[in-house]
Amino acid sequence: MQIQPSIVSKFYKALQCTLLLVFITVLNSCDAVKRVKSNEHLITKNTIVEDDKVNKEERVNNIILQKTNSGMNSLFGFPLKLHVYNLARPNIDSIIEAKVLSDSSKVRWKTKLLSKKQFDREIEARKNFNNWLKRTGEEPVIFNEDKTEKTVINLRKYYYSKGWFDNEVTFEVDKDSNKRAEVTYKVTKNKPYFLDSLRPVISSPLIDSLYPKFIKATLLKKGEQFNAQNYEDERERINTYLRNAGFYYFGQDYIRFETDTIDTNHKVNTDLIIANRIIRTDDSSRVEPFKIFKIKEVNIFTDESFNNQDKAISDTTVYKNYNLYSKEKLRFRPKALTDAVFINKGDIYTDLARSRSLSYLNDLQMFRYPSIEYIENPEDTTLTANIYLEPRKKYALSLDVDVSQSNIQTIGFSVTPGLKIRNIFRGAETLEISGIAAIGASKDGSDDDDSFFDINEFGGNIRLTIPRLFTPFNTDRIIPKYMSPSTAINLSTTSQQNIGLDKQTLSGLLSYNWSPSRTVTNTLELFNVQFVKNLNTSNYFGVYTNSYGRLNNIAQNIGYINSDENLTIPTEADQFINDVLDGNTALTSAEEDFITVNNIDERKERLTENNLIFSTSFDYKKNKRTSIFDNDFSIFKWRVELAGNLLSNLSEIFGAPKNENGDYEVFGVVFSQYFKTEIDYVKYFDLGSNNVFAFRSYAGVAIPYGNSNSIPFAESFFAGGPNDNRAWTAYNLGPGSSNTTNEFNEANFKIHLSAEQRFSLFGDLKGALFVDAGNIWNVLDNVVDDRATFTNFNSLKDIAVGSGFGLRYDFNFFVLRFDTGFKTYDPSQNEGNRWFRNYNFRNAVYNIGINYPF
Repeated sequence: MQIQPSIVSKFYKALQCTLLLVFITVLNSCDAVKRVKSNEHLITKNTIVEDDKVNKEERVNNIILQKTNSGMNSLFGFPLKLHVYNLARPNIDSIIEAKVLSDSSKVRWKTKLLSKKQFDREIEARKNFNNWLKRTGEEPVIFNEDKTEKTVINLRKYYYSKGWFDNEVTFEVDKDSNKRAEVTYKVTKNKPYFLDSLRPVISSPLIDSLYPKFIKATLLKKGEQFNAQNYEDERERINTYLRNAGFYYFGQDYIRFETDTIDTNHKVNTDLIIANRIIRTDDSSRVEPFKIFKIKEVNIFTDESFNNQDKAISDTTVYKNYNLYSKEKLRFRPKALTDAVFINKGDIYTDLARSRSLSYLNDLQMFRYPSIEYIENPEDTTLTANIYLEPRKKYALSLDVDVSQSNIQTIGFSVTPGLKIRNIFRGAETLEISGIAAIGASKDGSDDDDSFFDINEFGGNIRLTIPRLFTPFNTDRIIPKYMSPSTAINLSTTSQQNIGLDKQTLSGLLSYNWSPSRTVTNTLELFNVQFVKNLNTSNYFGVYTNSYGRLNNIAQNIGYINSDENLTIPTEADQFINDVLDGNTALTSAEEDFITVNNIDERKERLTENNLIFSTSFDYKKNKRTSIFDNDFSIFKWRVELAGNLLSNLSEIFGAPKNENGDYEVFGVVFSQYFKTEIDYVKYFDLGSNNVFAFRSYAGVAIPYGNSNSIPFAESFFAGGPNDNRAWTAYNLGPGSSNTTNEFNEANFKIHLSAEQRFSLFGDLKGALFVDAGNIWNVLDNVVDDRATFTNFNSLKDIAVGSGFGLRYDFNFFVLRFDTGFKTYDPSQNEGNRWFRNYNFRNAVYNIGINYPF
């Protein structure tokens, strides 16, 4: 991702400012009570003692009105914001007046030196900086007895709401001579009250008749301790039930509870009261029982907008009891619209049908702000549902221009145009067409005859999204439409020149998506075809220079070439490999150099071979996060993939011949066959006061079989990088305990664990402490190196551990992250010498990332 220079500059200015403030703060002797008056006391600690035990629950401690300054009771016990505030002068105007403006000679000298305009700006800058210190900092929290007494009242209310009706709360203040104070709140809960009877008092006969049904799931259980929140949740639950049982005019205000605790021996008897409907008119009101409303008509206005609001209906269609009205010609097939509506003629009114309809219509991305209106028919207890749709523009153009720089090019330019066509087949389908054209100047381009821009990449992508499952049979019973099923068909191709091995790729995808619930999303990729062709395999050693360097050193060491000569690429390098493996050199198969050459050859063959992957996969995701502000949630993801089975079975059925290696080929390419599965679990714990503890665990394995003895590079796993183990760069960790120098280390088995404590420093600048652990290994494939393979649980000793700290700046729409990782346990070192071997800033890895790592 390309980051705008202004954003990076802003981040580093904030970082410099933070370090400067910390430095100044330390020099100012960290006097927390610097701005506390002689008759005042800074609150340094609040304690709630509940029945002689300290209560540290955030929910209870948040009741305290006067909380200590942030950081006062943190892990480091350093109130940074308070010290920043103390750096500001409370009377800056008087100081400037006394020290500068009142001295006319000083004013004349500075005005002559700077000019009157610059002098005024300097004075204003001093005031602005002083105000900035006050805004950024946090003024001292001074003990206030009135607020403390209000806290006592609020604590009594809280414990009362939890069933301790007879609770007692007092407070004590311990003030010292250093203008500091500690406040202790003492809570005596006494004996709690428990729920006993629940008696219904329901005025409307229709609701009363449903009482036996909806009371089965009541939250007010006999014998449980009284909890006021359960009463609120019960009101909401009953309201939801009745609103989905046809009672259109019902609301929570009609539900109330009356409790009796007089002479009940700490028991609570409850009356559930549901009143009749109140109908108010201009000058009077009346009361009548609630009625069940049914849907009489469903009208869909397909092209409603502000511009044509006065225009008459010109096109009317009736489809499956739905009335479709258009002011222009109907753009959609009727079924495409009615499939998105869950409100049916003759059904009782339900909030659920309304919310599902709006959700589905929004998911189509065909309309601006769809709305639903219900109108009561006065002659009977029915409703007419009017659905208003304003179509978006059929065509939408996009254009992205990017300037980039990387390790293979000094500068590059790319253009990505796109076209989106909505409702292309009148069934609310979306067709997206995009392309990419990129050129760049390579760092290796040295021939004066070559053009400056010697790198290029071209490609295109076509994606069709269908708002239903595109299958030859009906799937409504298996995956009903309230799960918002959709189908995606995707075709793409790219071609590269002077980039690596000059790949050409062609891929196709047919996938189905649906959401059984608000938290769960499923994706079935029925067919996923990927074809990769390497056009410039002769440039292998030009790309993988580390492998070439080892090969060249071996050739020099055994006298294959002179010490001042190098193997030419690719002719002499390939010839040297062949000579070694054919026994035409002094190396024998038992020697380490021979094994190294053999490994280089196997890796070269694997990375230069063309790939054909024909797979089917299923993804399950459960995300319990309710919003971007939710910091107490979990995410679970599971993926399983099978590749090559269909092609293998067809090859056997039709008796296709095998190549010299005993593998089937399709169009001259050996197709891959493997089983792959991944499990990913993320958990956030909200610790309060902008402190979050986050944890991630991940495991993945890809096992080749049948037509393959290894996994394609694109499907293998790697370790390290800003979103993985941050003490190693990407692709630089593993496999296992091997100390390989390959440019891209990958394997087919991976374990990863991360834990991170995130906290607020001040403003939008956040901090973090983290520990990452994991590694990659080869398992059940053609790799025989014991150091790189996972053989048994003893291999877990090769799990690498990294730790470090990070700074994050929140720009609201994304987070810029800077993490420093230290190698805490390095499995590539000799056993017994792995802990804290290179634990220093010189060997640390500095990561810059966008958003959080998980």
